Amino acid sequence: MRQHWLMTTFGHPGNPTDAIVLAGGRATRMGGIDKPALVVAGRRMLDTALDAVATCDRIVVVGPHRADLSPSIVQAQESPAGAGPVAALAAGLAALDDRPDGLVIVLAADLPSLDRATVTALATSLSDAPDAEAAFAVDEAGRLQFLLSAWRRSALAARLGALTDLENLPMRTLVPDRHVTLECAGVADCDTMADLERARVAGVPGPMDVEEARAAIRNTIVPLPIHETALVGALGATLAAPLVAAEALPRFDVSAMDGYAVAGRGPWRLHTEIRYAGSSTDLALTDGDAVRIATGAHVPSGATAVIRDEFVDVASDSVGKLVVRRPDTPERDDTRRRGEDWQPGHHLAEPGAAVTPMLVSAAASAEVTGARVRGPVRAHVVVTGDEIRRDGPLRDGQTRDSLGPVLPDMLRHCGVHTVTNTHLRDTADGFDALFEGARDTDVIVVVGATGGGAADQLRDALLRAGARIVVGRVRCRPGGSQVTATLPDGRVVLGLPGNPLAAVATLLMVVPAIVDGLTARTPIVPLTGAVTNASEAGAPVTRIVPVARHVDGTWRADTMVRTAHLAGLIGRDALALLPPRPVDGQRVELLSLPG
Repeated sequence: MRQHWLMTTFGHPGNPTDAIVLAGGRATRMGGIDKPALVVAGRRMLDTALDAVATCDRIVVVGPHRADLSPSIVQAQESPAGAGPVAALAAGLAALDDRPDGLVIVLAADLPSLDRATVTALATSLSDAPDAEAAFAVDEAGRLQFLLSAWRRSALAARLGALTDLENLPMRTLVPDRHVTLECAGVADCDTMADLERARVAGVPGPMDVEEARAAIRNTIVPLPIHETALVGALGATLAAPLVAAEALPRFDVSAMDGYAVAGRGPWRLHTEIRYAGSSTDLALTDGDAVRIATGAHVPSGATAVIRDEFVDVASDSVGKLVVRRPDTPERDDTRRRGEDWQPGHHLAEPGAAVTPMLVSAAASAEVTGARVRGPVRAHVVVTGDEIRRDGPLRDGQTRDSLGPVLPDMLRHCGVHTVTNTHLRDTADGFDALFEGARDTDVIVVVGATGGGAADQLRDALLRAGARIVVGRVRCRPGGSQVTATLPDGRVVLGLPGNPLAAVATLLMVVPAIVDGLTARTPIVPLTGAVTNASEAGAPVTRIVPVARHVDGTWRADTMVRTAHLAGLIGRDALALLPPRPVDGQRVELLSLPG
């Protein structure tokens, strides 16, 4: 049996802790909808509740049967259905094993900001008050949250047992005189649609530093499913299992140099044939024999060494030709023995390694053609804006699309395959249709509409779609208005600023973290370099600037950068992430630019 998280807190090994999640009710103030199934921050409120009590010994969900719940979760229903929270709580307690000891966590499935730490703190407050029968959360408005509480099981059973009619009783009926309260932030419930909208807006995180944003992306995105595939077509994917050699390398003893395969001590009588790479002729050497051999050729049986050309002389006599080692040359064997590089079963690469051309080549050398992988990541690219024109002459007020044609190359540089590249007009339902229709992808890359202007509708559309905002804004220039979100089905939406330089900087900074999260790839150690004029180019926040490399290996940053086009990147090798108020010569992260 697993050790539950309350055991350490209370110091009572064997003291069980169960949870009852109330997921029914009529939701009359919200039109009778299935409230626990509503999505806030990218997941159902019921899933948020279950995660908060995931390490309890047993969990009971009271309400309509839900086929998608884990078999380990007990499901119960109050009778009659919709008879109120007290009846539901009694049904949940009855579904647990009949034991008098331990604690019971009680919570409703309409607390979208609830987390495990809050539940732990609530239970701890009860443990610290040995005379109390229950502990109740108090929200920021000072209201007692009856359906976010911790109970001593015996006290809860006794108070329920004292009631003769449970139907439609309010929860305050159960509140014992001996109870404690705990002020908890962010535990307001959702009783109305207005509450729901406030919760969805509140679920948007505040501005993050660059590393905070990347970590949030890597830790939040759900990895893609694992599949078996041919490695040749999987560039950009990530191994989900070790890449194991199926054959030794070399498969047989081969010559590492052009020279002579010899047997025994010299001089050696030379055979007339020549051993070439790929030759399949049978030849066995005996003591005193030699044969001319090419690099990569199979060493004949009986050979004791291969001697390279420059170490021997070949002389003729009445019988034929003799091979003689030159004086003062080293006695060195230029044979590559079977399995010298690896044996069958050797791990060429571990899970988390990116499928690169080098990995594919090494796999072919080991007679491995397929592997279990995640990815490669597929992208649907969308450039937004009524003012953007891709083809044809520009009209007054229009701007040429200078990003759409090059974004697939930028994404390929980050290991992402572009499957669709389109333009989206500024319409009220444009993003809604995009999220509904772009199903052939893992990442939807949106250029523009990330700010707060009248035409910037991406964020509202994400909330309407039930997306979870992972990164709302980043403390950097350019690119601060970027947004990263996950849709309920796991697709990632990356919103790039419409400014060309900001879009490219954001893409190169964030997309590798998205690939890490989607494919469970081991993050690479970033490239760094010393920027000689960092203080001159820096700012109070992280600034992303083009840099050029000097012959001595240091870098110089551009201090004046025009952001409405990419001309400033011509002749530049990388973008530098200058931290706030950098100093000259400071080593900083570099984002390599596509060649």
